[in-house]
Amino acid sequence: MPASQPRSRARDRNNVLNRTEFLSLNQPLKGNQESRSSGRKQSSQAGAAGAQNSNPKERRQSQQLPEEDCMQLNPSFKGIAFNSLLAIDICMSKRLGVCANRASSWGGARSMISLLGITGHGIPWIAGTLICLVKSSTLAGQEVLMNLLLALLLDIMIVASLQKLAKRKGPYDINPGLLDYLTMDTYAFPAGHASRAAMLSKFFLNHLVLAIPLRILLVLWALCVGFSRVMIGRHHITDVLSGFVFGYLQFRLVELIWMSSNTCQMLISIW
Repeated sequence: MPASQPRSRARDRNNVLNRTEFLSLNQPLKGNQESRSSGRKQSSQAGAAGAQNSNPKERRQSQQLPEEDCMQLNPSFKGIAFNSLLAIDICMSKRLGVCANRASSWGGARSMISLLGITGHGIPWIAGTLICLVKSSTLAGQEVLMNLLLALLLDIMIVASLQKLAKRKGPYDINPGLLDYLTMDTYAFPAGHASRAAMLSKFFLNHLVLAIPLRILLVLWALCVGFSRVMIGRHHITDVLSGFVFGYLQFRLVELIWMSSNTCQMLISIW
């Protein structure tokens, strides 16, 4: 042991780092340690305060939005099917809108297709029905024309109210025309021209004696009027199909409230 102590002292003397000018290298800086420790304490305190402040918000969000998160993460089969059909409807309607504007593939035929759509408008049919009613001299003719006028007015009111409720826009940004504003046919669902064409064709097929070729032409006219609205980009395919359905239901409604000949004569005398 006494021999080892002089050796260790000799080693310490010979060690360069033990000199006074190198002592600062062997000893850690107190300021850095204090700053690091104080920074760790502040960060830990800030983290604890942030956790305390964020916990109530996170708890509120977790309490308020569990159902929405579940619906987004686990959508129902009906929702997936409905969104898929809606996307297909929009895609197909845009593809069939070949006359939506002048730059479309069938842009040159837009005027002719629009003219075909006017044949299913409510204003010309109401005006024509009134003219025929004034010139009619038979009781049976006046009865049919009065009920036809009732059906046209019901069609305009029902379609306008349904469009105000749905407020669905067409596949293309096309402003309605003057006749559309007069009949309040400003939205896409359901298609007013399609419902009117279906109702008129069914009405004429049921109350007029027509040959078979005329019956076929009448049905084709109703189909062409309906799908012409898709070609000019005014309605979706589902709008037109729903319009056909509503047109048939309107015909059934008119049949239920059919006005008799005496009622029609009373209304004509008042008018």
